[in-house]
Amino acid sequence: MSAISTRVYRKGVLELEDFPLEDVSEHLEDDDVIVWVDFCDPSKEVLHQLAGELGLHELAVEDALSEHQRPKLDIYKSHSFLSCHGVTVDTTDGELVETEIDSFINARWLITVRKDEGFSMKPVLARWDRSPDLTAQGVSFLLYGLLDVVIDGYFDAVQGFDDYYDIVSEGLFADQPLSPDQQRNWFQMRRALVRFHRLVVPLREAITSLMRKDHAALPADVYPYYQDVYDHVLRVSESTDNLRDLVSTIVETNISLRDYRQNQVMKKVTSWAAIVAVPTLITGWYGMNVPYPGYGKTSGVYISAGLVVLMSLGLYGLFRRKGWI
Repeated sequence: MSAISTRVYRKGVLELEDFPLEDVSEHLEDDDVIVWVDFCDPSKEVLHQLAGELGLHELAVEDALSEHQRPKLDIYKSHSFLSCHGVTVDTTDGELVETEIDSFINARWLITVRKDEGFSMKPVLARWDRSPDLTAQGVSFLLYGLLDVVIDGYFDAVQGFDDYYDIVSEGLFADQPLSPDQQRNWFQMRRALVRFHRLVVPLREAITSLMRKDHAALPADVYPYYQDVYDHVLRVSESTDNLRDLVSTIVETNISLRDYRQNQVMKKVTSWAAIVAVPTLITGWYGMNVPYPGYGKTSGVYISAGLVVLMSLGLYGLFRRKGWI
């Protein structure tokens, strides 16, 4: 369901919120204010209406309305366009739940467009409200607050993956083999991790572009915050690389353990087959219609039975010492 939130800040102080969208241009006539507008699943008509008022580039508007944008920063004449994603990890279903967040960035206004309610703006608003002195720095700090909350969610996702693979690692050496449902969950979680990595790495590049002086002149008081955000996304990127290495190790270890268990089973089956072959050989020999030691005599029964027992016990003892059975 489409929803719109609005705010006006005057010199860092929240002056008005939840005003009609039609009043945006009126508020921007005052040079001392900045405006924030948030859309959740907007219609084309509503977004195009605001695009006409603010002069949003048609390619940026098209990207904001389309699905599955990769994280990026596009620079236009009057504004910039940033795309990123809020994520959560569902380890039960092996799914990465993501919400695309697109931002139109100008020195006087920040327009955010969310595809659904999967990402809540409440933590972002709380981040802005607890730093009114920094909010006075303008849109650059509002954008930082958004990125900070998004990347905090990345750390939660990394922790979710880490906890999941800790449990997986502990269960690798269990005697119980993986069920088909567990194998499917492993595969889905691995796909989710790959998808998460693809969202993190381009965002690192986008933040680097935001910090470049030829793209945006960040206030001196805000620049360290962007450095902090960059450091956080770099740590998340390195963590995903480490997790991918861990997953590869787990898969290789699981394959090795599966082969080891299969070899153990084959050893046991082969050993018992060898033991069973001895009585088959002896009884087959004594069952032939030709003369043999003990032929037609009671002693032949005792000799064949003795050979079966002794040779079977001998093979069993030999295989037992070798650990094959």
